[in-house]
Amino acid sequence: MPQDAAAIRSILTMAPVVPVIILDDVSKAQPLAEALVAGGLPILEVTLRTPNALRVMTEMAKVSGAIVGSGTVRNAQHMQQSVDAGCRFMVSPGASPRLLDAADDVAIPLLPGIGTPTEAMAAAERGYSFLKFFPAEALGGAPVLKAFASPLPDITFCPTGGINPEKAKVYLSLPNVICVGGSWIMPADAIEAGDYARIEQLAREAAALRG
Repeated sequence: MPQDAAAIRSILTMAPVVPVIILDDVSKAQPLAEALVAGGLPILEVTLRTPNALRVMTEMAKVSGAIVGSGTVRNAQHMQQSVDAGCRFMVSPGASPRLLDAADDVAIPLLPGIGTPTEAMAAAERGYSFLKFFPAEALGGAPVLKAFASPLPDITFCPTGGINPEKAKVYLSLPNVICVGGSWIMPADAIEAGDYARIEQLAREAAALRG
């Protein structure tokens, strides 16, 4: 179906930051999700960029309070796999017509990525009012989204790509930004060392960015 705006809004308003997770070690899935949820970031985007990504999603979905979604969704197969893994939402890097067609037949909402006003308008014509702006920093960052606000007042964005805590504050101050996506909350060395206390603290700091 076309994007369920109420459903995606209810998810994206739960926290100012959505952790963008690239993880292949299934044994770390649940403790990582527990740390992020405990820190106040319950919305978890697990990207389909590793061989075990679907298993990671399944394990994270078992964690109390976790709302797991799939990232780097590019086709109908990815969508069905996401549903089967227990995901509650999907995120894609782009918004091709074939991808949006496939999303019409999936029960969970899609947050498609765009990079230009034309792409945003094309998605809006298909019933999408919430979009990912990606890759945010490479495309010009917060000034670009600020410029989008007036001509595209009916579209709300979740910028992702190259964002750190300082940049997140700037994005979150914009009226057309509902949340941001980022991976700084989960440093690779912290995951490798199993330092979930550090990850929980970083999550807590991220959760407080929109005070």
